[in-house]
Amino acid sequence: MSAPTGKKMGLLGASSLVVANMVGTGLFLLPTSLAQVGSISIFGWIAAAIGASALGLVFAHLGMVCPKAGGPYAYARDYLGPFAAFQTNFLYWGANVIGNVAIAVSITGYLSSFIPVLHNPWMANACTATVIWLFIWFNTRDAQLLGRFTTISTIAGILPIALVGVFGWFWFDPQVFREGWNPDHVSTVSAVQRSASIALWAFMGVESAAVSAGVIENPTRNVPLATIIGLLVSTVIYIACSTVLMGMLPNADLRVSGAPFAEAAGKMLGTGGELVISLAAILKAAGSLVGWILIVAQSAGAAAEDGMFPRRFSVTNRHGMPAQNLVITGVLMTLLLMTSTSPNVATQFSAITDATIILMVLPYTYSVVAMWRFNRTIEMSTGRRNFFVAIGLVACLYCIAVVLGQSPLLNMKALIVMLGSAPLFALIALQRRSPEVVEPPVPVAVVGGVGDFAAGHHGQTTPTQL
Repeated sequence: MSAPTGKKMGLLGASSLVVANMVGTGLFLLPTSLAQVGSISIFGWIAAAIGASALGLVFAHLGMVCPKAGGPYAYARDYLGPFAAFQTNFLYWGANVIGNVAIAVSITGYLSSFIPVLHNPWMANACTATVIWLFIWFNTRDAQLLGRFTTISTIAGILPIALVGVFGWFWFDPQVFREGWNPDHVSTVSAVQRSASIALWAFMGVESAAVSAGVIENPTRNVPLATIIGLLVSTVIYIACSTVLMGMLPNADLRVSGAPFAEAAGKMLGTGGELVISLAAILKAAGSLVGWILIVAQSAGAAAEDGMFPRRFSVTNRHGMPAQNLVITGVLMTLLLMTSTSPNVATQFSAITDATIILMVLPYTYSVVAMWRFNRTIEMSTGRRNFFVAIGLVACLYCIAVVLGQSPLLNMKALIVMLGSAPLFALIALQRRSPEVVEPPVPVAVVGGVGDFAAGHHGQTTPTQL
């Protein structure tokens, strides 16, 4: 994708982008999904925080020593080869397109506090479609404007929610928390696996700064700092807020709530508090949607530049933003919205997020392996290299646990999608033989005998076999 000509975002904007993408719908509707498991999911949060921290360190390290626009796709391309790169982009892009629908759905869920007619599924879908296209248009503006919007919306959205997370403890009822501990009486291991798997949705976005390196100032410094800052802020907010909600709202109510924070605020402050929190949630989710649409566009654009996606995905407008890419994404999001219509927002949100989570596992795993291979090409002490091997293993184990925590049917569907990426890659590889298509600029040695490529990026030594 052509280098953006618009102004880039600094550390504050990049950190806000990470927080906006992580603390989006995960904060506002994830407690509803976790209520299906019960308040025992607090153990799942702990496991998820450890796994997500490992993933965060992977992307922070890569962003510091090797920042690349495109994030997981770019790392797979340069250090694992063309098929891994295509599969990463195919799954990462698809998962995030699906996930963006969930974010838009959550905005409608909180808007229903102001507009009761939105409780009707079809009216809700019409509203969600409007939200999608509003923010598709907004993403055609320059990156600095997007950074400012995510900063303002993140602060305006999180502060009122943080008040619930802090002062809600005065309304916390230990008896309510205990009664919702394990409503379906599943084993502790199963409950932790399931809740840790659901919680991955909360930590998706930890790679946001790495993916958007092309529109961030001084990426070598700002990408790793933004990743770490965003991860720490998001983890504290998630665990505190989810726990307090499970002690304020009965499990039976929380399981079907389309606006749990608004209901909690209503219990604390009455109708006025409920409306204020709903407005904060709308602002926060709006910032998250802007950020995630940017991430999807950047990832697909990087792949299109390499000939692994249709070329129109890399065409940029005068602001340096991929306008055609964004329009195609908007069309797909609208179609997915219509096919996922459910009786209530909570059910629709859970179904969409489960599909997103399972598709993200492989791109994250590939990023870990790419990091290991990259570390072999640079000067690094044995202890530091072993540290990142261990961090990568923790991240991979978490990804495996996420798969185990999902339903067999969903895992089967995800496997079909992953298998389908092989013939798609073959078709695109045929098109790439055309002299009009530019080969990836960063050839490397490829795992598994797919082929050997020549020199590395940024003057780095070509990776050797692991």
